[in-house]
Amino acid sequence: MLIPCIDLQGGQAVQLVRGRRRELAVADVFGLLKKFAHHEWLHVIDLDAAMGKGHNRALVGELCVRAKREYGMKVRVGGGIRTVRAAEELVGLGVAQIIIGSAAFHDGGPNLAFLKELSVRVKKKHVLIALDTAKGKIVVHGWRTSLRVSPRDVMAALEPYCAGFLCTDVDREGTMRGVNLGWFRDLRAATKLPIVAAGGICSRREIRALEKIGMDAAVGMALYKNRVR
Repeated sequence: MLIPCIDLQGGQAVQLVRGRRRELAVADVFGLLKKFAHHEWLHVIDLDAAMGKGHNRALVGELCVRAKREYGMKVRVGGGIRTVRAAEELVGLGVAQIIIGSAAFHDGGPNLAFLKELSVRVKKKHVLIALDTAKGKIVVHGWRTSLRVSPRDVMAALEPYCAGFLCTDVDREGTMRGVNLGWFRDLRAATKLPIVAAGGICSRREIRALEKIGMDAAVGMALYKNRVR
């Protein structure tokens, strides 16, 4: 299944290459929402919040409410969700799942105290943990800080606290170089929980290949550039 992404920065929908260089920006965020309305799921990511450079909280909230109310879409929201209260507020808006990235880790390993509280107060069915990976290691804080662990090192410890994982190949994110199927197959073997794949995906053929190994595909740049039809 293809899942479109709306990544927010400075009130616009943007696409970044490897999380750093801005490739394009779209001011009409709600026009994008309408364009993507035939999809079952939508990912909304607040890049400013993820990078600790402000936030797009009001826009995120309005996107979530309108996606559900007007189009019946299920929405996942990520970016800068670092407290249980913030997660509870989003679920209260009708967000189907929240994406927890940096807050899932502390001192280089899983932040189990936070995740335990989150799984009690928000429920694990509403939690997707982001395992963003560059050069084989998990990266956090807007992909600026690299940990010493790989996704395979921590999946078993994280499984009790989430409904699945969002695994982004940061080295290919926004490049449209094609998906690293070998890496995703390796991740698939490491957990029985659902995995959403992201990074470099640029064709229906690749999306079908991911479906065959039991993964959905979160797609940004290729959709914005009309490469996926």
